[in-house]
Amino acid sequence: MKKRTLLTILLALLCSMALMAQAAGEETTAKESITLYCYDTFSSEWGSGPTLIPLFEEETGIHVNVVSTGDAVEMLSRAIMEGDDCEADLIMGISDDQAGKAYESGLFTSYESPMLEYIDDSLEFDPEHRLIPFDYGVFAFVWDSESDVPAPTSLEDLKDPVYKDKIILIDPRTSSVGLGLLLWTIDVYGEDGYLDWWRAVGENALTIADGWSSAYGLFTEGEAPIVISYTTSPVYHVLWEDSTRYQALIFDEGHHQTIESIGILASSDNKEAAQAFVDFILSEGQAETAIANSMYPVNSGTELPDAYDWAPKPDTTFSMDPEYVAANIDRWTDEWTQAMIGR
Repeated sequence: MKKRTLLTILLALLCSMALMAQAAGEETTAKESITLYCYDTFSSEWGSGPTLIPLFEEETGIHVNVVSTGDAVEMLSRAIMEGDDCEADLIMGISDDQAGKAYESGLFTSYESPMLEYIDDSLEFDPEHRLIPFDYGVFAFVWDSESDVPAPTSLEDLKDPVYKDKIILIDPRTSSVGLGLLLWTIDVYGEDGYLDWWRAVGENALTIADGWSSAYGLFTEGEAPIVISYTTSPVYHVLWEDSTRYQALIFDEGHHQTIESIGILASSDNKEAAQAFVDFILSEGQAETAIANSMYPVNSGTELPDAYDWAPKPDTTFSMDPEYVAANIDRWTDEWTQAMIGR
């Protein structure tokens, strides 16, 4: 009888300890876990996420739940649609061209990261630091030097019939790179002329892809010798393939610059952990992220490999005020849709 009583007491104690441990574990998980919305480039097997996330988790004990949301435009659209119910603590990959839309959403809270002192003021496009830059780049067409088509030297050249079915464009409605090209053509041709360029070059396009990954994949598979990307895209091929076959082209008219940012959501219950991740990306994560994204780091103390010598820098770069873009982007994309879809 005594044995049964003792056994019952032991079982009760074990159950109680298990429940207490479970409760403590759930509390710890809630405090030490963040959800990150990011674009495919960061989370993919060739991106910096698979390397940086484990390093951050090991150093901080904070678990990162990574949610890949497609392209940057799709990512922000999803977060806005979810609103206050968005499960993310922070969102990584919003470009300055999308900033006005992000501000209007009211989703983001300010964060004065100590790493800001290492970032050039010209890259800090949000004075309230709701969106904090982590890398930047310049849009450019990339050319396969082993193809039998000549390298274009300007946006105008791309209208030439010699490039029929030789160009891969990207949809500005679903891709930040496609949006960058749209703004680039507005920079150069103005609102009165940019659609004429798209109509003409659209006739030469093999396809208009929905995102950068699919577009660049078609390009490297040899489907077409010219694709819209970045001046830094050749860095990847030099580093990992020891090849200078793919070359970024500098055009006479100048190029549109883009800055990518990370922001913490006001609805987050884990702001300190999210801030730690932001600081990590702006310090230890800079070189890895820049190289994987084929972009430039914003932290001025970041050392880059010699492969960046193959990333040419244009003499002229353009950028647009985020509020001006926000005020006009819906109209521009509607006009683009009417001009390009269903032709």
